[in-house]
Formats: sequence, C-alpha cells, structure tokens
Amino acid sequence: MHRTASNRRQSEQDVNRFANVMLESLVNEIYSLCKDQHGCRYLQKKLEERNPTYLNMIFNETYPHVVELMIDPFGNYLCQKLLEHANDEQRTILVETAAPQLVKIALNQHGTRALQKMIEHVSTPEQIRLIVNALKTNVVELIQDLNGNHVIQKCLNRLSTDDAQFIFDAVSENCVAVGTHRHGCCVLQRCIDHASDAQKQQLVNEITTHAFTLVQDPFGNYVTQYVLDLCDAKYSDPLIRRFSGNVCTLSMQKFSSNVIEKCIRIAEPSTRKILIDELLSSVFLEKLLRDSFANYVIQTALDYSDPQTRQVLVDVIRPILPSIRNTPYGRRIQSKIIGPPVGATASSPNGNAPSSPFQGYPRGNGNGNTGPNMLVRRMQGLEIQDSNAMHAVNGSTGAAYSAGSSSGQQSQHQPGQQQNSRQQTQPQAQNGQHHLRQQSQHHQGHPQYFSHPFVHQPMRNAFTNGDFSGYNYM
Repeated sequence: MHRTASNRRQSEQDVNRFANVMLESLVNEIYSLCKDQHGCRYLQKKLEERNPTYLNMIFNETYPHVVELMIDPFGNYLCQKLLEHANDEQRTILVETAAPQLVKIALNQHGTRALQKMIEHVSTPEQIRLIVNALKTNVVELIQDLNGNHVIQKCLNRLSTDDAQFIFDAVSENCVAVGTHRHGCCVLQRCIDHASDAQKQQLVNEITTHAFTLVQDPFGNYVTQYVLDLCDAKYSDPLIRRFSGNVCTLSMQKFSSNVIEKCIRIAEPSTRKILIDELLSSVFLEKLLRDSFANYVIQTALDYSDPQTRQVLVDVIRPILPSIRNTPYGRRIQSKIIGPPVGATASSPNGNAPSSPFQGYPRGNGNGNTGPNMLVRRMQGLEIQDSNAMHAVNGSTGAAYSAGSSSGQQSQHQPGQQQNSRQQTQPQAQNGQHHLRQQSQHHQGHPQYFSHPFVHQPMRNAFTNGDFSGYNYM
C-alpha cells in the first residue's frame, strides 16, 4: 500500500514537472526529453501551438537524431508530430537524414509508424524520390515483414501509380514469393486495388502464369480468387483456362477446391463447359463424389451447368448413387438429382399435408441414447437421463445426429480426413428436424418435464401439442 502511494506521488510529480516550464529554458536538453514519456508529451504540445519559434527550436535539436528517435518508444511520437507541422524545407531535411536507414526504420515496431507518417506527409517530388530510392531494393523483404508491409501499403495509398511503379515491378518479379506469404497475399491484393489498367494487367498476367502453384497454397489461393472476383472476363477467363487438365486434381485439395467451385460459378459458358466436361470424363468420378472436398465441386457443377450438360452429369452419377447413398456427401448429391429421401418429403405418403413439419422423418432408435455422452441431470427432483433432451433444452440443433440417419448414431469423421468447414453448416436443418422428432417421441407422456420453467414456451408447445410451427429450432 505504501509503495503504491509512493509510486502515485512520483507519477504525479513527473506529470507536473513541465507544467510551468518555458521551452526556452530547455535549450540543449530537447533531444534527451524526446526519449522521456512526459518530456515527449510536453514537446508535442509545444508543436501543436504552431509557434514558429518553438518549431525551429525543436527541429534544430532533433533532426540530426531523427533515425534514433523514429525507432524510440517515445521519440517516434515526437517525430510524427514534427513531420506533421514542419514546413517543406524542414521535412525534406528530415527525409534526407533518415533515407539511408529507412529499411531499418520500416522493420521496427516503432519506426514503422513514424515512417508511415513521413510517407503520408511527403509534399515535394524530391521527398518522394528520396523515399522511393531508399525502399525500392528491399520491397519483397518489407512486404513479408509484420511491420514493413504496412509501409509498402502506405506507399500504395499515398503515392501516385507512377511513383509506386517500383512496388508493382518487384511484386510481378516475385509473384509466387509474395502471393504465398501471409502478409504478401494481402499486399498483392492491395496492389491490384491501386493499380492502373496497365499495372493491373501486368500483375494479373503474372498471377495467371503461376496460377497452378498459387491456387494450392493456403494464402496464394486468395490471390487467384481476388482476380476472379474482379468480374472481368478479360482477367478471369485466361486464369480459369489455366486449370484445364488439372480440374480433378485441384478439386480434391482443400484450398484449390474452393477456387474451382468459384471458377464454375463465374466462368463464361464455354469455359464452364470445359471444366465440367473434364469432371465427366474422369475415371475417378466415384472418388470425386466420395471426396470431402471434391463432392462440393460436383454439387456446384450440378447447380451451374446448362440443362444439357447437367443431364449428362446426372446420367453419369446415377449408377454410382447406390454405393455412396449412405455417405453425408452422397445424400446431398442424391437430393440434388432425385429429391429428398423417401419419408422426408413435404407431404405424407397418402398425399395429404403432414400434421407436423417432421412427419415422415425416420424415428431413430427410440430411446435417444447416444452412449458415452449421456448426461444425468436433476431438475427439481426430475432425473433426465437423456443427453439429447438436454441439448434440445439448451437450444441445440441435434448436431450429434447425422442427417437422415435411422439409427440415431453420432456421425463419425473418417480418421486422417480433413474436416471441411462447409460440412459444419449445411446439414444443420435436417439434423434439427430429426433431433426434435426424436425428443417428441421419447418424452411423450412426460408433460411435467415440458412444464418445467427451464423450458421456454415455444418448445413446451412443440413437445406437448405436437405442433412445431411456433418453434424455431435453428
């Protein structure tokens, strides 16, 4: 307690020690004050007063040390303020003094902020020339650095396309190294945003040349998708055709499968047909249908192909359906080709409308028991030995059940198989319907459970009256 009070008093003294100090009394001490937290704040306030005398005093004592101050935890703030308020002549001197060490400054966590401020406030061709000459030989190194990439992005934002040509040249020459890097892929996309028509064509040509490598990379695939998202056939069509001959291989890979899907969606009709025809002619079509990534490419082909091509695709897939019908992917593809499974249609077998939205769905095992994950919970004396019922009470959609399963077993992912994020969302609606259906059957005759205050009214109505229309299970 005593130490805390002492520290507080010391902090107040540090803050107040410049309260009534005149800048003139600190001549020859300004450089050292720049590295002091409270001294730096005092000097910044003096610059904000826009007094030319104060500006000259601070500038004269700091510009020889600008490199050191730009990478200092406190001095960098003074440099930013000085660059903001300096005149053109003073700013040129600051840039000229720092130029030999600009790369070092850009890579520093404090220096990167000061350098970005310098680029933001450049005001003459001479200042721009000094900065460009200092950075142009280390563009790729800066792009791949956590701090340096922000300096390059500031150049793209602030400099004209002609002045920033050194960046477009470096990125084009090192397209793969930049595009497959965590920071580089973002910078490459910003280059496309800020490019002139000629520069954009320059970048897209290089991306197209190296498309097969980029599309398989965790970061590079975003670069290829960015070109596709330009929605300009003169850029996208040559890129898409670059994948011809490798569509099946790319469809079975995690990152490139997303790109192939997008290609099918946005391609020109003639180009789309080339891609789908390659899927049709594959001797590994059944393998594609079973693959955790390629099956989505097949589904997209079914959705976006022209009627004639779609019919050919359906005819090729139909003989394979019996062997894949019991897989999650097979059920989705079957629903696209011949509709939902029997018993899961919107109408009952006799043609009448169902009495509830879930009539006709498979019953499961009848006891809702999922084995190891059974929960036992007592709610005001009522023991509920049903893990799935507890999930329903807490708003679960029954994700433990595979869609349309008649056994109520938990869906298991194959060992060694990567889980695609798309698999986590699409089956939810069917799972929820199947799950609530099971709970209605399992808890029939237990109205006291659903009158418990823990269960909200829409769910209570659903389970006691058999009317699920007012319950949003999603």
